[in-house]
Amino acid sequence: MSTTKPTARPTKADVARLANVSTATVSYVLNNVQGQRISEQTQAAVRKAAAELGYRPNLAARNLAVGGSGVVLYIVPRTDLGELPLEVGSRLTTALGRHGIVLSMQLETDDGQNIVDAVANLNPVAVAGVFPLTGAAAAAVEAANIPQIYLGSEKLRALGSLHLTVGAMRVEHLMSRGHTRLAFAYSGTEVLRPLGDYWLSGLRVAAGEHGLPEIEVDSVAADGSDAAAVVSEWVSAGVTAVCAQSDETAFVVLHGIREAGLRCPDDLAVMGVDAIPLGPVSSPPLTSVMFDAKTIVDAAVPAMMAELGYPTDADVDGSDHARLIVRDST
Repeated sequence: MSTTKPTARPTKADVARLANVSTATVSYVLNNVQGQRISEQTQAAVRKAAAELGYRPNLAARNLAVGGSGVVLYIVPRTDLGELPLEVGSRLTTALGRHGIVLSMQLETDDGQNIVDAVANLNPVAVAGVFPLTGAAAAAVEAANIPQIYLGSEKLRALGSLHLTVGAMRVEHLMSRGHTRLAFAYSGTEVLRPLGDYWLSGLRVAAGEHGLPEIEVDSVAADGSDAAAVVSEWVSAGVTAVCAQSDETAFVVLHGIREAGLRCPDDLAVMGVDAIPLGPVSSPPLTSVMFDAKTIVDAAVPAMMAELGYPTDADVDGSDHARLIVRDST
């Protein structure tokens, strides 16, 4: 019985290297895109390289490139991320529809079975979302060799790494207000933990770059039952500002500050992320980070099309996809 591991499936880049052409030329030739001036010699070289490597273009991507339609799964996560996932999904539906692509929204579930079934039954050309898949859903997508495109991934390099952008934005703002001892507040709801991990990782990078002390970390129950105790412990440890994993979690921290007989921002500043509509009417109004769904989609669509082998223009600048909303809580 052989113990040799199977080799990775060849890619367009492999074909391009062997044929000594660009990946765009490989896409044009293998997808039979009309209107491109590519010599017969070059076309033959590309097809010969593809045959030698055993490269097999995704059938749905080929159909897409010649004007047919395909399906992209868009995963709405089980996270308190405000309206961003739904707004991005809505804009993607319209934007990709112009290219003949149907967006199928799937709500993330505990076992991921609906995504597993969608991969098997719909044969999607890509899976998109705000965050990468995990568990059975991730395994199904990987086994089917389907591109997964999400915020922070290399495929969306125009957007950069969202957690790093947000982390830097929060740390720099709080430092400008004189805060160097920071804490991070997780939601007490366990299924939301991955979102907290994501934001905390970016926050730690930014804090490290500025030489700040290790960030204090704790969670607060959604009903606020332990918020006063957590807040009091942070203040006793010298913490002067808290970054919450979401605006909703920030509201719980604000509740804890009031219950502990403290004041915000005098005793403890608080900062959220996702800038939900209730932020301006919290007590005090909440400083947060707002995301621009239009900018995110403008950068995401070309990235998706390029990943599928569809000719696209240059990357769209997504540098303004997040901005700081400063209010009285900091």
